Amino acid sequence: MTRTTNNEIVKQVFMDRWTGILKVPVCLKGMTYCRVAASLCVSPSSKALIVPKANAIFFNGDRVEGTGNPVIDKLSDLQNIVEVLNSKFGAPVNTWAIEASTFNGSFAVYKEFIHSLSKWGEPQSYKPTGFPASTSIVSLLSNFCSQADLSVSPAEHQSSSSSSLPQTVLLGFSKGGVVLNQLVTELGFFKPNALEDPTQPNSSKFPGTQIIPTSVESFLDSVTEIHYVDVGLNSPGAYPTDEITIQKIADRLTERNKRMRFVLHGTPRQWNDKRRDWIREEKNHFRELLESAGKKSQGKMEVSERTYFSDGYPDLQMHFQIIEELVVT
Repeated sequence: MTRTTNNEIVKQVFMDRWTGILKVPVCLKGMTYCRVAASLCVSPSSKALIVPKANAIFFNGDRVEGTGNPVIDKLSDLQNIVEVLNSKFGAPVNTWAIEASTFNGSFAVYKEFIHSLSKWGEPQSYKPTGFPASTSIVSLLSNFCSQADLSVSPAEHQSSSSSSLPQTVLLGFSKGGVVLNQLVTELGFFKPNALEDPTQPNSSKFPGTQIIPTSVESFLDSVTEIHYVDVGLNSPGAYPTDEITIQKIADRLTERNKRMRFVLHGTPRQWNDKRRDWIREEKNHFRELLESAGKKSQGKMEVSERTYFSDGYPDLQMHFQIIEELVVT
């Protein structure tokens, strides 16, 4: 166990997992930092990183403090979130929870991930130019592993040339859904083998090229599941509703004979809010677009929807408790 004041939280190794929270630069020499929690698969004998089945990456929402509610307090904590994700996805999966670099009061502002945001972090548009969300994620994961001084098992080095990259599972909670929307946009305009930007962290100092994706291309090509977890905003833009983008993703899946699953998780707190009708309307439109594209792709694109606490009072506890009740299978 290692305690570090600069990096804020405890770093621990228990049996087959390394866990910890670090404050990580978004860019290698950048001035903006994100708090990132991780629980990573390690070899029980050497404690070095091993190749997981997948990387599950969770994007958190606005800060909620001082409620006095133990459920909200627990599920607002990044370390607790990765532990919950561990229980959902199982041992062979690395779990990550990412917080925005900037907060305007309690409002999360993912400014490195989305170029067009209001000062409150509300999206004004989603555009693929520069692939900012993918670039930021690849950089954060690499910088995290380098900063944590994590080594890779020698066996993984020897097999790296033949091993395939782990799958990537994306989850966005509350306002964290805006990162998913940006990533969906980037997926729609992503062309494999066409991204050759020298600014991408392809040659990271972290050697685990089979542990985490180390380029925008490998990251986007590894995405297999996208989970929207009770997302919502105080303005339109909670779900992507551009038909061309969705169809482009479906076309690419068909061409490459790959599959992608979208799961919409929600509670009455968001989906039944009469003051913000656009959340439910956007969700329904998004689902219809996915269903239509899925049929055209012969099932390569899948979508499902699950409602939680349908008979409960739509309060803030319900909004956070969905994290603990999440069904990901």
